[in-house]
Amino acid sequence: MNIMLNLRAVRGRAYPRVIGALREPSWMLWEVVLPMLSIAAFIYFYRSLNAPKEFEGFVVLGGVMTTYWLNVLWGMASQFYWEKETGNLQLYLAAPMSKMSILAGMALGGIFGTTVRAVSIIFIGVFVFEISFVISHPFLLVAIFMVTLLAMYGMGMMFASLYLLWGREAWNMNALFQEPIYFITGQNFPVKALGPTVAMAASVIPLTLGLDAMRQLLFPEAAGWGFLDPMLELGILCVSAVIMLVMARQLLAFMERKGRETGKLTMRWQ
Repeated sequence: MNIMLNLRAVRGRAYPRVIGALREPSWMLWEVVLPMLSIAAFIYFYRSLNAPKEFEGFVVLGGVMTTYWLNVLWGMASQFYWEKETGNLQLYLAAPMSKMSILAGMALGGIFGTTVRAVSIIFIGVFVFEISFVISHPFLLVAIFMVTLLAMYGMGMMFASLYLLWGREAWNMNALFQEPIYFITGQNFPVKALGPTVAMAASVIPLTLGLDAMRQLLFPEAAGWGFLDPMLELGILCVSAVIMLVMARQLLAFMERKGRETGKLTMRWQ
């Protein structure tokens, strides 16, 4: 494998997304303001119930991580399908680099714009809603955040090939996954409240454990609402990241092989 070729592919696919975000700063404004409306609604709801202050922080952190999940769904999982619709997919399949490097570049470029939105949400939460974060284990917090992103984007790479094979159902699958994921991953409340069975099932999605672990580290007074120990969750996330990346590689290779054998990139090969 030509490492330099793949690194250039990563840079080449990340570049337009970074530059595109900088050229349209107005998009950033609306992508920060509109999500903050739902976050603010939950914050005021918790205040009306006289809930502990930490629950307001749960909502803000959930909103931050949800921006990355949306980027996984709309910027990664359905990417090859949109490229097929615009006529660019055959260029990617004919190119000599790994298809994972193409998706990795898209992921890095998407992370840039998503991180700008996430940081903006944190600033609004801190300075407007007076949310306090306690960073007592910074290295563990960064490790959990990075591994969570790696696992989530690995899942996005895996879905990229599946969505391409499913064809036009990609849009419906995105719409189907979006709202239920908000609920079962505990975007606006501790996932522990759903019970151990549902929480364990939801742990298949890396966002669940990553969000739960970061909440315990940033709001130690509410650690009792944590589902599992953060170190255990970090270990599970590491295993999940490896599994997601291996499955993504296998599915992308399967997609490419089937495309070359049959001349089609949908499930209807007969």
